Amino acid sequence: MNNEQIKTDKAPAAIGPYSQAIKTGRFIYTSGQIAMEPETGEIARGIEAQTRRVLENLSEVLNAAGAGLKDVVKTTVFIKDMNDFPIINTVYAQYFAVPYPARSCVEAARLPKDVLVEIEAVAVCP
Repeated sequence: MNNEQIKTDKAPAAIGPYSQAIKTGRFIYTSGQIAMEPETGEIARGIEAQTRRVLENLSEVLNAAGAGLKDVVKTTVFIKDMNDFPIINTVYAQYFAVPYPARSCVEAARLPKDVLVEIEAVAVCP
């Protein structure tokens, strides 16, 4: 099976030796997206703004692979503070529709660039 590297300038470039996403067969596996503005490298402030930026970045990576948020079947959410869970859920529900993707959520001691949230996804190409 051929693995295709997915890359877009509309989301932050990888900050290490990894791809923004890999497409293999009909599946797309994204790397974790953080709240970095792709053009400036600035980090959004606050959990609500960061969650929105993360989901926008995730959407752009999926678009580059020929898919969208509607095609996501599983996400993993990493958060700095579990107390932010309700805010993340509110924003998350604005980007995904029923049936929502399966999801795991993990509190992490520290995330890249000291962001408050990071989200990775698995999607199926339409």
